[in-house]
Amino acid sequence: MERMSLHRRALLGGVATASAMLAVNRSGFRALASDATPAAAYTPTIVPGNFVPTIDNPFLPLIPGTLFIYDGMKDNRKMHNEMLATSDTKTIMGVPCVVVQDRVWEEGTLIESTLDWYAQDTDGNVWYMGEYSEAYEDGKTDTAGSWEGGVDGALPGIIMDAHPAIGDPYRQEYYAGEAEDMAQVIEIGTPVTVPYGSYTDTITTREWSALEPSVEENKFYARGIGFVSSKSTKGENEMFELTDIKTGVSATPTTG
Repeated sequence: MERMSLHRRALLGGVATASAMLAVNRSGFRALASDATPAAAYTPTIVPGNFVPTIDNPFLPLIPGTLFIYDGMKDNRKMHNEMLATSDTKTIMGVPCVVVQDRVWEEGTLIESTLDWYAQDTDGNVWYMGEYSEAYEDGKTDTAGSWEGGVDGALPGIIMDAHPAIGDPYRQEYYAGEAEDMAQVIEIGTPVTVPYGSYTDTITTREWSALEPSVEENKFYARGIGFVSSKSTKGENEMFELTDIKTGVSATPTTG
């Protein structure tokens, strides 16, 4: 499951110029993305050759060296999240992907470190191509939920549409039994205020997973910024807000 980064859950210079192409139209993709549709029917086709070197979708820009900092609460415990767009890339299904390091602390203790892999097609859609996730508890490391598009039946999904619109649910990822996050744009233009600023050019998504049917959350994205806040709407009691953005940050991912 994608982490808080974009997707609780847990966003790099020298990005290569190869790319990918969705071989079905957007309406067709959405029709196949419902979690009510048999998994076998979800067959997005990635064709290397139609990919851009920069992720500049206005609602999810991932410029190398940008560090997004979030603070929040979960069941009365202080949470802290840092999401760094690194200069690294990883080739998945023939597509060079941006590597984003996403780390989460609970009451000052690192509990999760994830490398998320993203790619933008020429239409401007941002694809979620996989993740390597480590969760730490009681001295043990758990990598459950890690997946890579094209490996063991795992398939990428859309994390941010080129032109977000209120509509049908869509898959953000698919790895049967491990990663089955879904999303749906439910509002456009809802005013959002977080410690870092106030925004009116926004989109709001509802996000959930068939693997955790008792849990749902809403996420808020602002044009020119990206992910700015999230809050649980069902099950958990968790929220995060953007508190700072730093640019020109240089770092080498330490996970995976």
